[in-house]
Amino acid sequence: MKKIEWLSRGVELPSLDFDLANRWLESVALRHGKFVSEISYIFCDDAEILKINNQFLSHDYYTDIITFDYSRGKIVAGDVFVSLDTVRSNAVLFGKSYDEELLRVIVHGLLHLCGINDKGPGEREIMEANENAALEMAHQFFK
Repeated sequence: MKKIEWLSRGVELPSLDFDLANRWLESVALRHGKFVSEISYIFCDDAEILKINNQFLSHDYYTDIITFDYSRGKIVAGDVFVSLDTVRSNAVLFGKSYDEELLRVIVHGLLHLCGINDKGPGEREIMEANENAALEMAHQFFK
């Protein structure tokens, strides 16, 4: 089995060089002292992410990403659901390209698996700083 799987549920896979993405994400994990074991990225639409949010988190709202963390110690593993609908609308909202917003959301999931949170006081700023650093690294891979 591949360390990182790229799957879709009701949508087409985004146009992304998945081999480069794998190398980038493994480098980001290493930068945080972690090793990628098994991560599944599952791309879906807003209806699917709302269903997952309701069923597993009892939240009744749309979101761009839901991360299920199965990591242990330095070994990173999990399922990461990404709503491409919300990625697209957030790209417009934040004035970013779709590709840049997609990479931000993808690495956001990995950073959660590396133990970085974004819900408590000051955590959002820490997450954003780590996202920005990872996106800078992405330029080495996605030239």
